[in-house]
Amino acid sequence: MTTHLYLSMIPEALVVSMLPPDQFSTYLATGTQKRSRGQAMFFELPSDFSSEAFDVSAARAKCVPHSDGTPKRSLYVSVYRVLEQVPTEALGSLWLVTQDGRPLELTRGELPESFGGTFHLYQEVCPVHPRVVSTMDPREFARFITAPRRAVSVPRICFGELALGELAEDPDGGEVHNLPYDNVAHLRDCLRQLRGSEQKATKTVNRIQPQQFPYRCVCNGFFVGDAESLAYWPFPTRDQFETTYHDWWRSANV
Repeated sequence: MTTHLYLSMIPEALVVSMLPPDQFSTYLATGTQKRSRGQAMFFELPSDFSSEAFDVSAARAKCVPHSDGTPKRSLYVSVYRVLEQVPTEALGSLWLVTQDGRPLELTRGELPESFGGTFHLYQEVCPVHPRVVSTMDPREFARFITAPRRAVSVPRICFGELALGELAEDPDGGEVHNLPYDNVAHLRDCLRQLRGSEQKATKTVNRIQPQQFPYRCVCNGFFVGDAESLAYWPFPTRDQFETTYHDWWRSANV
């Protein structure tokens, strides 16, 4: 049987599996005796991926079918500081999985020349996961968070941009409409603190955001970046969700 290599973001881990991505999605999300039900998010890596940081070959050798012939569902290679050790160019499709195991595959795309909005809302996914507002676009934000010269930084960051709606231009009078965020008054206040400030470009909205990603709020898509590069996985349009990805979208909104 073929073995696959996955880089999980929720939680961070490098995993070898005999399950193809759609089946691995269901396995991760719907739970086993060792894991409760919940969302999952992971990248596909090339089948021939190797790194001095991980003993992938030993894990592949141990990833064999069970005695009854069923495939080995997962064998963990590493669970610590994995994202920073995997080159950005090795990241393939990003799979977003709802809590009932429905997978959505996002393929890597070209970065837009510019991103609209005076203010941005970012949900960091891995290796840390605060929710942050910023005046910086995704390129600037990734470089800022991973800058080695900063007292507090990470080597590489995976994050998604969330919709702010009218608040992206008008924190005071903008209508919230159907944005499902808790404590909108606090969100408005965080945005106000950025307005007109030359010293502050980011403000933490929630320092320890639960690792339950609000898929319905994704604005542009997902990013993996560091001080030198930024990779982008565009999110489908609302029209695509109403047609091609209707079942996944309905599950994500439950």
